[in-house]
Amino acid sequence: MPPLPDSDIDALAEERALRLPAHGTTVTAEDLRVRLVLAADLDDEMAVDASDVESVGQAVLQLLVAARAEAASNGQNFRIDNPSPAFVERVERCRLTQALGLQTGE
Repeated sequence: MPPLPDSDIDALAEERALRLPAHGTTVTAEDLRVRLVLAADLDDEMAVDASDVESVGQAVLQLLVAARAEAASNGQNFRIDNPSPAFVERVERCRLTQALGLQTGE
């Protein structure tokens, strides 16, 4: 089977990307939980794109902390890519930068 063209690989990666919603609430947390479980089962690493986040609630933060801990216990990498300023501010206010492995430059 010939290798996939780069454009197909990029499309597959985008399709599998774990992108946080603009407003992470208790209502959106269930969908995120399902996607995190699938990512943990299917991927060698879990990458979460937080670039669109405008607000993030406690339920979503709890899921992210749990997902990072689970990934670490399974030898998987976990990272948060492109955190928006709103995401970083909320994580810092909740004192979760270390628990999420977020590099804030402080």
